[in-house]
Amino acid sequence: MGQIRQNPVLVPPPGIGVKDFRDPTTAWIGPDGKWRLTMGSKVNTTGISLVYTTTDFISYELLDRYLHAVPGTGMWECVDFYPVSINGSNGLDTSVNGPGVKHVLKASLDDTKVDHYAIGTYFVGNDTWIPDNPKEDVGIGLKLDYGRYYASKTFYDQNKERRILWGWINETDTETDDLAKGWASVQTIPRSVLFDAKTGTNLLQWPVEEIESLRLSSNEFTDVVVEPGSVVPLDIGSTTQLDILAEFEVDLWGLEEAAGHANNGCGGGSVDRSTFGPFGVLVLANDALSELTPIYFHPSTKTNTYFCADETRSSKANGVFKQVYGSEVPVLDGEKLSMRVLVDHSIVESFGQGGRRVITSRIYPTEAIYGAARLFLFNNATGVTLKATLKIWQLNSAFLHPFSLNQTHNHQSKSTI
Repeated sequence: MGQIRQNPVLVPPPGIGVKDFRDPTTAWIGPDGKWRLTMGSKVNTTGISLVYTTTDFISYELLDRYLHAVPGTGMWECVDFYPVSINGSNGLDTSVNGPGVKHVLKASLDDTKVDHYAIGTYFVGNDTWIPDNPKEDVGIGLKLDYGRYYASKTFYDQNKERRILWGWINETDTETDDLAKGWASVQTIPRSVLFDAKTGTNLLQWPVEEIESLRLSSNEFTDVVVEPGSVVPLDIGSTTQLDILAEFEVDLWGLEEAAGHANNGCGGGSVDRSTFGPFGVLVLANDALSELTPIYFHPSTKTNTYFCADETRSSKANGVFKQVYGSEVPVLDGEKLSMRVLVDHSIVESFGQGGRRVITSRIYPTEAIYGAARLFLFNNATGVTLKATLKIWQLNSAFLHPFSLNQTHNHQSKSTI
């Protein structure tokens, strides 16, 4: 198919730089029968989301107002805008609006290379959006992923009524390493996205159900006792490709009284000991525990805790960028602390409390590889004993099956639409 003569169909409007105009969203249709799409940009240091209308996707009209703007957030790229059902059941087509629906506005901040989102209300009358909580507006509040993750986009899967999220995992080693490998960067495991009806303040992200088709043999561990300051090996065989479900029970009755033992959140890493944490799993670890990646919780109050990933000892390779990632995660009354961790050689995707917080880690172990990689439980708390229950699957590799052009042509020839 050749290019249409009208190209380019969209050009930057006056005042917008040619390099600050990219990444349109999926279009949605309004009550007037016109399609809309939004596109990120900036005015000075204010991040903005422009709105265009069209009836034929060739001629576009720029509206005289922004969908939204946030001062101080810089250039917005890869903007995403979509509805979510407040009952948290299924994903919604991009054009859905009305009672029981909120809208997510997400932007990838070019200045910080972080994906931020906020949940709010879309007003179809004037094509504007406002956040439910202005203190957690786009770019200043929630992150879509608290690790190595950027430039994400969603699409609606109408066959399974779900919204699917893809994100980009950039490298953390050097450009020289990229050239030696001959490639750089990968996509995350696709995730389903829902509104968290229990908290009412955040999204839930979870690996798509298709990942379960890669599960092989499994091991279960029930009420494993982990004493303060101890590490417990989990003998499961190969640990380089895993799907881990873990729940932790710990007595936090004295947490409010232990103010003198307050933790530093994720900032101090997994070695930052306090009365009640940190504790979790050590993935891609060697026997000597000199190379490892801890994924862990660190309680701060009875209902809130930090969910973290510590990369500082994940690799002995030179030139690797390593840091501690994480965030506070809501823990509701009666909930156990839970995580799901996907391990794939040099990538770890961690989901805390059913996906309220997600952390993607790009690591390069040099010793904890193949048959030398191990899995452990750890408890660096000084004052509490931990009980852990886990189910762990080894994962098969995903095999790509290219969709040939012949299949495409055959499908088109049989179409009755």
